[in-house]
Amino acid sequence: MTLDVRTVLPIAEQAVTIAADIVRTRLPGAVTAKGDRDMATEVDYAVEHAVRDFLTRETPEIAFLGEEEGGPAKEEGQVWALDPVDGTANLLHGIPLCGVSLGLIDNDTSILGVIDLPFLGSRYSAAHHRGAHLNGHPIHCGRTDDLTEAIVGIGDYAVGQAAAEKNRLRLAVTGELAARVQRVRMFGSAAVDLAWVAEGRIDAAIMLSNKPWDTAAGVLIAREAGAVVVDLDGTPHTVNAQATIATTPAILTDLLDLIAKADKSTFGEDHSRPALTNPPELPQ
Repeated sequence: MTLDVRTVLPIAEQAVTIAADIVRTRLPGAVTAKGDRDMATEVDYAVEHAVRDFLTRETPEIAFLGEEEGGPAKEEGQVWALDPVDGTANLLHGIPLCGVSLGLIDNDTSILGVIDLPFLGSRYSAAHHRGAHLNGHPIHCGRTDDLTEAIVGIGDYAVGQAAAEKNRLRLAVTGELAARVQRVRMFGSAAVDLAWVAEGRIDAAIMLSNKPWDTAAGVLIAREAGAVVVDLDGTPHTVNAQATIATTPAILTDLLDLIAKADKSTFGEDHSRPALTNPPELPQ
């Protein structure tokens, strides 16, 4: 059964309130290594457990996918996607740019999102065709129409397996941006990047990666705020996209051209660039 977003949004808000309270009031606790410079804290697991338990009770019809513990098999349909702490490294270092990101995916497209940045007092929310809001007030993306006047956020560099190869394009894109845009920023959180595109604090965000827990909420919030969110080739972003590019509409073409130029200068015309990311499959 498919639930209406108007019914589910208040439930998502309650779930994120539970999560944000945990992030705000508890110390990170012990750190579990997940790979090369990749980690989770006790707070990550506590948030995921609390939100999973709450949503399982409130919406048993909807599957659940969490960054830390994955999700069960399910028939095609709606899936919650949670990043319990997006920006764990920031949290560990006392940097307030981290948050809870909860999205609802229907097949391969985001239809609802809630992001809470607990140390900034910011709650972003959106549902399909119902607009985007910050602390209950409507928001809209910026209207910058010149790349030279744009503030552009760029996602973290890759770590772990094949990081050096993946970072070749990331570094080339950074170089092209540095030569063209007003400023380049790296905030260390996909949730912050996408929420701030929605709010108009930055004009674009480029993440050469795509994990459902990272992007499901922010993609929908940015879209509902008037931004365009696409894959590398300019097609609409889905959970199967390789990259996540969110931008004010007027600079989309120039931004895609810039990325294509960086790709060509790095890998040439033979299109032998390795896959940027391997998004995990949603529960089927």
